[in-house]
Amino acid sequence: MNKINKLFSENKDRKLLSLYFCAGAPTLDGTADVIKTMEKRGISMIEVGIPFSDPMADGPVIQNAATTALKNGMTLSKLFAQLKDIKDDVQIPLVLMGYLNPIMQYGIEAFCQSCVDSGVSGAIIPDLPFKDYQEVVKPVADKYDIRIIMLITPETSEERIRFIDEHTDGFIYMVSSAAITGAQKSFDDAKQEYFRRINAMNLRNPRMIGFGISNAQTLKAAQDNAAGAIIGSKFVTLLNETKDANKALDILFDDLKK
Repeated sequence: MNKINKLFSENKDRKLLSLYFCAGAPTLDGTADVIKTMEKRGISMIEVGIPFSDPMADGPVIQNAATTALKNGMTLSKLFAQLKDIKDDVQIPLVLMGYLNPIMQYGIEAFCQSCVDSGVSGAIIPDLPFKDYQEVVKPVADKYDIRIIMLITPETSEERIRFIDEHTDGFIYMVSSAAITGAQKSFDDAKQEYFRRINAMNLRNPRMIGFGISNAQTLKAAQDNAAGAIIGSKFVTLLNETKDANKALDILFDDLKK
């Protein structure tokens, strides 16, 4: 069974925590250590960012991390090589998050094959048009048992959400707002209503809520309204400041209690 599906089938308590970091930042060779440290500290699933020069959905924190990673020399080929080295050591799901351009340059079939070879269970491609997903990417991804995760926002129509739910597998990434990534102190009434509305749809796929989670209030809101939460900008900031995954996690876990 794909590790993503296994994770959600075995965890029904709706308290999963997934973290994002950008491969190659703050150091080129630190990717493996960050991943292994996160797994040891109890993180449920890891999103590994593929650095790109024009990350349109990301705020300044993740943009800066991508710039650092590119300057450090991180490429998709290097990332796959690093992940392959730790494939047998990592049991939790790894999901690559990156934009379509570098993946297309790498080649969809080659990308999926490399995911299998390096222990990657899925990919999130924010700028992948759904039509291209269905016609070009999904048949190849299905062949290699790779989950392509789709995003929904408060502006996504119910019809579109149900269509995505019907034609994808793994989980649905619920973006808390239509804005770029970045930490928030709380979720306002509109976001809370969005969470309740999606809950009421009784979708087939589990959901993870991301964008803006950085403290106890936003974490609880996400975990109460989905299978769990995804934290990106907050952890990337801490990792950049400490240059140490353990220290970054210490601070993060402390902040998530406040």
